[in-house]
Amino acid sequence: MNHLDNSQSISSKLLTLQSEPALLQAFYKIDTQVKQNLAKVLAAFRAHRVGTHHFASVSGYGHDDLGRQTLDRVFAQIVGAEAAAVRIQFVSGTHAIACALFGVLRPGDEMLAIAGAPYDTLEEVIGTRGSGQGSLKEFGVCYQELSLTQAGEVDFDKIASSINEKTKLVLIQRSCGYSWRPSLSIPDINKIIHLVKQQNINTVCFVDNCYGEFTDSREPTEVGADLIAGSLIKNPGGTIATTGGYVAGRTDLVEAAVCRLTAPGIGTSSGATLGEARLMYQGLFLAPQMVGEAMKGNYLIAKTFAALGYEVSPPVSAPQREVIQAIKLGTEQKLVSFCRAIQKHSPIESYVSPVPSDMPGYGDRLVMAGGSFIDGSTSELSADGPLREPYVVYCQGGTHWTHVAIAIEAAAAAVGPASNEPASD
Repeated sequence: MNHLDNSQSISSKLLTLQSEPALLQAFYKIDTQVKQNLAKVLAAFRAHRVGTHHFASVSGYGHDDLGRQTLDRVFAQIVGAEAAAVRIQFVSGTHAIACALFGVLRPGDEMLAIAGAPYDTLEEVIGTRGSGQGSLKEFGVCYQELSLTQAGEVDFDKIASSINEKTKLVLIQRSCGYSWRPSLSIPDINKIIHLVKQQNINTVCFVDNCYGEFTDSREPTEVGADLIAGSLIKNPGGTIATTGGYVAGRTDLVEAAVCRLTAPGIGTSSGATLGEARLMYQGLFLAPQMVGEAMKGNYLIAKTFAALGYEVSPPVSAPQREVIQAIKLGTEQKLVSFCRAIQKHSPIESYVSPVPSDMPGYGDRLVMAGGSFIDGSTSELSADGPLREPYVVYCQGGTHWTHVAIAIEAAAAAVGPASNEPASD
């Protein structure tokens, strides 16, 4: 089959998938959840009397920044937490997570990763890779990791035996990250927290919430998590927050985390919004809708590539638990071809051809398509993956599912069915 025939075949198959009643039913279910989450956001805005005066710019130290202080309270109410700190000074989700870990843990404490190996960018934070940069390991924090089961799921049966009196913090990574496992559901997180607290009531249950915000009607802090953290250029920024991240949870733990962002004694009392407050408020308002569109796009990606014979995670029959859809492509060539097709159908820098390269914080070379309006925003459609077997591409975000449909039609044509070699780029 030549490239033109292959493209026409893929296009025909995709149009068929888009017309299936099952697709419309799945989309309606997602829209219903969007409505529930939007109602939570509106209730918080209403309760804290958000007005245009909260958008005023504050510079310098950011003392008495009314917009920042109110946004913290709004965010805390939405996620069901005692307190929150939403800051543009967090440069990424990894930065927010690192501040939380360094804020809570002390020399001699033990940290347990409960869902297998954490995301690649946390390896140097923890100290399992690299040296000389002030990792947790270099500060005397012990690290343990509970392996996943053969099915790639949390080993609930071994949680109790993995917790001891020195286990100060349990890291619960909600997203699959760059691993081939199901993302954790809110009931999964609730069960983990229950088992941990049964064994040691003082152990802090900390959830890396990246990619998971608004994908359920509840957040981890509403089912017992002591602390959560994430990025604003992922779900809660609604695709328009230009930078930043957040921590939320128990008041003392939030303060401890932000003392690592600023300094002890300063904590949450500072941090100028620098004219970004309006975008953070508006992004939070848009977030449930943007997350819903990404989830629709993920469902369409799963349907399309499963029909082409590829293994996908989550499978079509499973609910979407985050804004990531993984496809096991099998070869480096297909991974690169897929990302190049996505980039070509992105609104920004469509003329750029992604090439595998090293990136700060990652142990493997990556190939990444990210033609987004905000650099690194994974709320907008992107696709990336590490160049290692089995060559999985991770599709993320999407401001509207119709854009996803256009881009993945091209990506499907570029890689072809699972049994074929990829077409030319």
